Amino acid sequence: MLKLESVRVSYGAIEAVKGVDLHVGKGEVVTIIGANGAGKSTLLKAICGLEPLSGGRVLLDGQDCSNLPAHKRVRLGLAMSPEGRGVFADQTVLENLWLGAYMRRADRSGVEADIEREFARFPRLRERQHQLAGTLSGGEQQMLAISRALMSEPSILLLDEPSLGLAPLVIRDIFTAIRQLRSSGLTIVLVEQMAKQALGVADRAYVLEIGRVTMEGSGLELLNDDKVRAAYLGTH
Repeated sequence: MLKLESVRVSYGAIEAVKGVDLHVGKGEVVTIIGANGAGKSTLLKAICGLEPLSGGRVLLDGQDCSNLPAHKRVRLGLAMSPEGRGVFADQTVLENLWLGAYMRRADRSGVEADIEREFARFPRLRERQHQLAGTLSGGEQQMLAISRALMSEPSILLLDEPSLGLAPLVIRDIFTAIRQLRSSGLTIVLVEQMAKQALGVADRAYVLEIGRVTMEGSGLELLNDDKVRAAYLGTH
């Protein structure tokens, strides 16, 4: 469903992503791990059209979308829950969800049904549906960011650091939701600092170091790899 061919992204003279090849099959959860500054978030932004490519191609379901703007990639079934959540702070929870479904605004009954689905997934969002998003806790904002992305009915969901800065119990809830989405058949690309949890939920995974893929394999293979364990899991 998603294929990157020699993708490069530069900030002026600095090349942040250096010829990445990557593929994601239908229904897979693919995790990208790496240290801070490895280029993980930049890579996701390049996939969804928020950063221009300096080389290579991004293909969605076989279609070259390398030069398409972000909103047209949403129409092709791509959505992202960004690092830092990026909720619309001065809008309510309910308004954030409607904004996530902007491309579907003519399908009011379908959007309303999907809002109910998200309230069932994250009951705290139902409790706070009329509350301004900027007043939510970090965990509640992360739940809202994921639900808002899902409101566009994506075929591929990009999750950028969904556990960042959250309490352990909230992280558990977020990864429970990821597993449920995986079971539903949704294709997911997950960038995550918590490598053990991320690899545990992944079908396949890539290690990104200084803008390059240095390892790839199944989630279980990388979880048990001595180099990965030493570098990212704190074990030998």
